[in-house]
Amino acid sequence: MVAQFPWLTAIVFFPLLAATAIPLLPDKGGKIVRWYALGVGIADFVLMVYGFWNNYDPNNAQFQLAENYSWIPQLGISWSVSVDGISAPLVLLAGFVTTLAMLSAWQVDRKPRLFYFLMLVLYSAQIGVFVAQDILLFFIMWELELVPVYLLVSIWGGSKRRYAATKFLLYTAAASIFILVAGLGMAFYGDNLTFDLTALALKDYPLALELPLYAGLLIAFGVKLAIFPLHTWLPDAHGEASAPVSMILAGVLLKMGGYGLIRFNMELLTDAHIYFAPVLATLGVINIIYGGFTSFGQTNMKRRLAYSSVSHMGFVLLGIASFTDIGTSGAMLQMLSHGLIASVLFFLTGVTYDRTHTLFMDRMDGIALVMPKAFALFTAGAMASLALPGMSGFASEIAVFLGITSNNVYNPTFSTMLVFLAAVGIIMTPIYLLSMLRLVFFHSNEALACDIDIEKLKNPTNDAAVCFGNNCALPEEAPFDDANPREIFIAACFLVLIVSIGIYPKLATQMYDAKIVAINAQVHQSQIAIAQQKQPTVVQVASVNRMQ
Repeated sequence: MVAQFPWLTAIVFFPLLAATAIPLLPDKGGKIVRWYALGVGIADFVLMVYGFWNNYDPNNAQFQLAENYSWIPQLGISWSVSVDGISAPLVLLAGFVTTLAMLSAWQVDRKPRLFYFLMLVLYSAQIGVFVAQDILLFFIMWELELVPVYLLVSIWGGSKRRYAATKFLLYTAAASIFILVAGLGMAFYGDNLTFDLTALALKDYPLALELPLYAGLLIAFGVKLAIFPLHTWLPDAHGEASAPVSMILAGVLLKMGGYGLIRFNMELLTDAHIYFAPVLATLGVINIIYGGFTSFGQTNMKRRLAYSSVSHMGFVLLGIASFTDIGTSGAMLQMLSHGLIASVLFFLTGVTYDRTHTLFMDRMDGIALVMPKAFALFTAGAMASLALPGMSGFASEIAVFLGITSNNVYNPTFSTMLVFLAAVGIIMTPIYLLSMLRLVFFHSNEALACDIDIEKLKNPTNDAAVCFGNNCALPEEAPFDDANPREIFIAACFLVLIVSIGIYPKLATQMYDAKIVAINAQVHQSQIAIAQQKQPTVVQVASVNRMQ
């Protein structure tokens, strides 16, 4: 009975169905609603962990826990869901981040029913994207996820929330049209009409069709992954979104773009991937450098972290374009690692904002004096983001570098340039992160501009005044409390996983290694076939020499 239970269907629909009960709950300042939503999130996460633990085999590269129910037979659309090494870890990431994001939203007192309703709908849509086995179902879930994000930003965001939410919706909705067109193109090609991903992978698409399909999907997923120059929605969305929504934006939604590139571009359109891989590698380096330098110029904490995400997503592109198992594994690990690191950093940014009521770093001078616990947690998150050895960011980025340097496909000069330019971008990471810590938590040499009695500042015993824009307070009089137990618990949940994966990367990589090897084997077969078409004699001789 356990093996026959529809695990994935239950995981997808449970938060959605639970959300419909929120209007019926009694509302006492939102307390019951928030506990209810958190309970649903925890229950769904426990359900997916239990289901995967007992039914998912990481050594099997095929789709598992497959469920197929006829949905719209006239159009050939079915409710078809399954997981493999690419989707299973991202499902767990989505459940983990979203559940903690709901716990971090404990202070939401404006329309709490609607807020948690949208969070649970978003929970279901995210899981649906990663488990969809039907390309039209994938598109529907992709579109469904846009609605709650738009509302969460436009209602609970900052002063420019409507502009940021509209920009996010226009960018992602317009780009998703390419998913629909590409899906229909693949489905209608050949003798049999099918939207099933496994059946689509068996079709032999001509290169003249694969190339435009690949380009269209690259645009669609590139917007979500924030590939330059399709990234401009991200800083605006992060700059205006509340901390819980930013956690989901950076921790989960960006990863949908990377997942799509591996699932569709790399796995289904393998021949076209051979030709587009250098383009992905080049875009990856541009992301790393551009994101790093632009991040350094931001005075808004969330915009600085947003451009940091742009930079870190460049490593995902490099890994996907590496043609090596270790490089592609590094791309997957980078998605998981960044999902955890970015989530904890955006959460801690929200913690400081709750106390200071500003996101501008030049207005947060020396708050480490009154918030030492928050400072310690923020420092740990920053160290993880700059790829300190022993943390997950280091393991993922070193794997990507090894993948690029060890591949024998690219010209050595091209590979050297990729590594050199990526290294330049990496040098920027500690600069903009450590300078952020200095600006936020330590005193600068600038004069204090505050409303506090200037005579108190002249008092030698009160020389460590803490300023928050025009609202200043002495450390002993500051109303800004340090991180509370709930906030410490949330940050610790992320940091424990970050350190655990950094020390023992196999904790994550064992879930997808078999699938990565299978996908790269398919890519190498396409590479050999294309090379044989161009230079059959040379390839045959090289093959004989390798056998000898």
